[in-house]
Amino acid sequence: MSDVKGSAGLPDTLVFRLGTLGAVVGDRFAERIERHDLKPKHVGLLTALGQGSFASQQDLAGRLGVAPSLVVALADHLETLGAVRRVRDPQDRRRQVLTLTDHGQELLAACTTEARALDAELTAHLGQSEREALHAALGSLAARVGLPAG
Repeated sequence: MSDVKGSAGLPDTLVFRLGTLGAVVGDRFAERIERHDLKPKHVGLLTALGQGSFASQQDLAGRLGVAPSLVVALADHLETLGAVRRVRDPQDRRRQVLTLTDHGQELLAACTTEARALDAELTAHLGQSEREALHAALGSLAARVGLPAG
């Protein structure tokens, strides 16, 4: 049986390291945005809305790769906070579209500030060229799997 502590062990894989680091960083980000009564999934929806003019709940579910019922639940909470507005689609009255309100844009900006501060903390020990290389490498990996490259 091979030694899992050696260089060939799971902890030495990129998948394990990114997964573990992602969980830790995700938890830290969640703690920072909790004061806004948001969770990372809410911020994901705000981000998607911030990148386009408006979108139906169904379209957003497809773009985010989640169940439409999750988008509805997230939108319900964001609507309660005054961050999004639901309106009937003028081209198809059966569909509701979500738009980001001014308060939603403010929340998105606040979450971006929190994320940038966390970025700075996580990479404080790296030099500028290392930070740029990390950003580029992660952007390349993200683009390869169909995520925004940043």
